Amino acid sequence: MLTDKTAVLLGALACLFVVGGQYAPTWESLDQRPLPPWYDQAKVGIFLHWGVFSVPSFGGAWFWYNWQEKQLQEYVDFMKTNYPPGFTYQEFAPQFRAEFYDPAQWASIFNASGARYVVLVSKHHEGFTNWPSNVSWNWNSMDVGPKRDLTGELAQAIRSKYPHMHFGLYHSLYEWFNPTYLQDKLNHFNTTTFVTQKTGPELRELVHRYRPDVLWSDGDWEAPDSYWNSTGFLSWLFNDSPVKQTVVVNDRWGQGTICQHGSFYTCHDRYNPGTLQPHKWENCMTLDRLAWGYRRNAPATDILSTHDLLTQLTQTVSCGGNLLVNAGPTPEGTIPPIMEERLRQMGTWLSLNGEAIYATSPWGVQNDTFTPGVWYTSTSTAVYALVLTWPADDLLTLGSVSSTVSTSITALTDRQLQRQLQFKEVSKGLQIALPPQSSLASQWVWVLKMRDVLPVQQSPLNQDTFSSEENYKENYYAKLIQGQIRNVFL
Repeated sequence: MLTDKTAVLLGALACLFVVGGQYAPTWESLDQRPLPPWYDQAKVGIFLHWGVFSVPSFGGAWFWYNWQEKQLQEYVDFMKTNYPPGFTYQEFAPQFRAEFYDPAQWASIFNASGARYVVLVSKHHEGFTNWPSNVSWNWNSMDVGPKRDLTGELAQAIRSKYPHMHFGLYHSLYEWFNPTYLQDKLNHFNTTTFVTQKTGPELRELVHRYRPDVLWSDGDWEAPDSYWNSTGFLSWLFNDSPVKQTVVVNDRWGQGTICQHGSFYTCHDRYNPGTLQPHKWENCMTLDRLAWGYRRNAPATDILSTHDLLTQLTQTVSCGGNLLVNAGPTPEGTIPPIMEERLRQMGTWLSLNGEAIYATSPWGVQNDTFTPGVWYTSTSTAVYALVLTWPADDLLTLGSVSSTVSTSITALTDRQLQRQLQFKEVSKGLQIALPPQSSLASQWVWVLKMRDVLPVQQSPLNQDTFSSEENYKENYYAKLIQGQIRNVFL
């Protein structure tokens, strides 16, 4: 619940954000749109790179480019060894059959993972659309290959059974070998035929047909945002589209826009700064350490361990970010078993420790100054210490936490519910006697719930000491209005 003071501050912000109820097609205006609250509360999403590139399943989603444009030797040799002379990339499309694609099963896996949103690649840089696009004749999932609306089926499966999960779409603005795009590029982007006839209509199609709550743009970097008509499209999206109240967008809308404009920033792939950021951000990363798309030859060691995955989650959320976990489905339409296992294990952990992740806020300190591998999140009633490595002597010393006369500490997933842990102030910080590790139901990462504690180290975001989420947010909003901080994450 917001306090009256916070509500007044939010009202003042709303007056600053919108004049006349419309966002103008300028970054200055668009950047003032508040982040829809659902996105920050969700914390965890699933990313799905799936397309014609899943058929060769060699090297990942950039297979075509690496083979034809860069002519990397390993790709050239792969094709020479396994396919007849003259074989074209387009001939992979009929083999993209998705014969085992069961969107209800996918939705069940994603729900079990604990994710609160899903982002499907609707079109990657190869140009193949995973929906029956009106502007992608014979290069879409209905005309060739699966002969199905892959996007629509997944949207329906998620929304019909798991309404708490939001559905989103990735879309590449450019296409490597589209002749219309290449002609615009040859004209130094002084012509916009590709945008007006292809990628612009695609974006509006996606919004009208599937009503995504996340629109994840990519493939923008070769041309300025004026070529892509990015501000024009986004002003329509925020003002008049059917998802204007709920949609969030990333920061890839033209040269120079990344990490500068958007509902949330991605900055670069696998972005995990390790420090609190003044603007909402997302860590889009892959279970396969080396690729976004499915690789048939990927060894198990190339797949993140569950502990590695939860480490990414812990670090990301403590610093105000969301984690977008990518899996690469097979051309047959299945989630690789090792990736499904990782997602389900993440969900098992979240089912036990989710209160330390969902709808939390950054605390005054993000990671401990004395004990490595301890990260903090907070709510209005508690501070959570997420411990990546169990101390050998069952004693945990926190250099960034100070106790008060009313401090209490418990361990989430303690089989002896609400057992109070013993603690004392020592020269190096707050020392906590942990229960036996075997008495906790959780694996991989362990969470302490602390009430009425104070941060020792000041937050880099502001120099105030915050004892609660509400106090933290009120100070944050006040500084935002004063122009000391850029944008809001809620």
